[in-house]
Amino acid sequence: MASSDVPATFKVNVKLVVVRVVARDSQGHAIGNLQQQDFQVFDNGKPQTISQFSVEKSGTRVTIEPAASVPASSSPPANDSENAPPNAPVANSNPPIAPQRYTAFLFDDVHLKFADLAFVRQAAERHLASLQPSDRAAIFSTSGQTALDFTDDRAKMNDSLLALRPHPISGTVGLNPCPDVSYYLADLILNKNDAVALQTATLDALYCQFGNDAEQMTAAQQLAQNTARQSIEEGEQESRLALNVLKDLVRRIALMPGQRSIVLVSPGFETPQLEHEYVDVIDKALRAEVIVNTIDARGLYVTGAASDASKGASSNATGARIRTGFSTSAPVPGGGVMVQEQKAFYDNASASADADVLAVLADGTGGTFFHNSNDLYAGFTRVASPPEFSYVLAFAPQNLKPDGSFHTLKVKLTNPLKLNLQARRGYYAPKHLDDPAEEAKQEIEDAVFSQDESHGLPVELRTQFFKSSDTDARLSVFARVDVKHIRFRKVDGRNKNDLTVVSALFDRNGNYLKGEEKILQMNWKDETLESQLASGVTVKTSFDVKPGKYRVRLIVRDAEGQSITAANSAVEIP
Repeated sequence: MASSDVPATFKVNVKLVVVRVVARDSQGHAIGNLQQQDFQVFDNGKPQTISQFSVEKSGTRVTIEPAASVPASSSPPANDSENAPPNAPVANSNPPIAPQRYTAFLFDDVHLKFADLAFVRQAAERHLASLQPSDRAAIFSTSGQTALDFTDDRAKMNDSLLALRPHPISGTVGLNPCPDVSYYLADLILNKNDAVALQTATLDALYCQFGNDAEQMTAAQQLAQNTARQSIEEGEQESRLALNVLKDLVRRIALMPGQRSIVLVSPGFETPQLEHEYVDVIDKALRAEVIVNTIDARGLYVTGAASDASKGASSNATGARIRTGFSTSAPVPGGGVMVQEQKAFYDNASASADADVLAVLADGTGGTFFHNSNDLYAGFTRVASPPEFSYVLAFAPQNLKPDGSFHTLKVKLTNPLKLNLQARRGYYAPKHLDDPAEEAKQEIEDAVFSQDESHGLPVELRTQFFKSSDTDARLSVFARVDVKHIRFRKVDGRNKNDLTVVSALFDRNGNYLKGEEKILQMNWKDETLESQLASGVTVKTSFDVKPGKYRVRLIVRDAEGQSITAANSAVEIP
């Protein structure tokens, strides 16, 4: 019998397609009385057989039962070799609640204005105070100035929210640009060769820079074009930064178990030349089964030439927060009524275009776009809180070709009920794998970052720790495999099978810390197998850790029977 250690690296494999569905009535309330026969699932337009179905209700407490764990110093094992099993454990009487939902909040501080940010911060703080024990939240910003990894520590969340500040790339914030050429207007001038847009910017420059001196028209046009180039450069840089940070966050949250979603809080931004970038974000989110929800931080937005040119946020007669369609940095109106009306038209079109990417990101990933409302707390509740009821449908795709292609998903109701269904829009087929060993590796890696338990093999999980000081400890994970129920292949008079054992360590918030893979190659004579039938085999893995709470994830797979066991354990080191 031989063993080897292999560094643990992880990827995703698609076999059973899981679709989470939320059904809402006309008032937006989640409905929980539907049955499996009420749903139809279509894969690339072809109906599929739903093989698994469940109804989940929010607030359900899910716990990780701890594997027995005792300090090594209090009751040492009889044999301290690498394969020595631990002594009889003492069970934890109060197992912790396992994290089930991971939500990453991404605040677009590159585009957010200070006034909007104040409203956003207040609503977010109120929402985060209502998180459930099984929820974990992370807070990031597009500028990179704020980064709080997944946690349930409310104080850290509030501190991160209070630290949020606008961090625009443009250096013209608070100034009166001359001429006032927005990213939207600049795109029309330079990328779409819009003569009316160039004329509008030119006349604006002629007024604010040259006092409406008609002899300076050429200089005014040159100034308008140069300003448009600067606006394009800054606008594209800010939009590209926001999309790249969002893409990186998709990769980050993809490593978390359970339900995963991102909430992008932004006033919106334009992407006239960045279609590939935001499509790539949607692509990666679909592959990782991550939902992107979006909140328009501008609240209720009123556009049109009838809006008061006082610019920015204002209040109506009832005190409601209203946004006009004008920039707070626009110069004093001038250049003629027609110029100002044309500028108002472009400002309105820009305000509408800002929200387009938020709608596309949410719709493309099966998320929700909250907009046109000042009740931002309701927005956070709608997009970031678990619905009261949700349905989990699963099916094995028929005649699935392992070519890595995208498959569109459509969920319908068998009866014409007036309900709105929210579900993922598609999935990617796995790529063809010629090597069975690679397929087995992907199956194991996929299981590591899940919380589901399976018991294909008879495996007993035990943990043990030894504290060398007040700040250092060594945590050992023991996997005892009962080989009586394992299939062996007879080769040259020997009994052969390989066991792959992966032990992974997560912190109490579900963040992956480290992992180790051991491959146990069994090549036993009959008499050796007979002796092992009584005792089984034990594989030990050790981690150097600090005092704290951890989750141990154990995966055991055999090569011959291709059976797998996945188990969880909670460990607390005082």
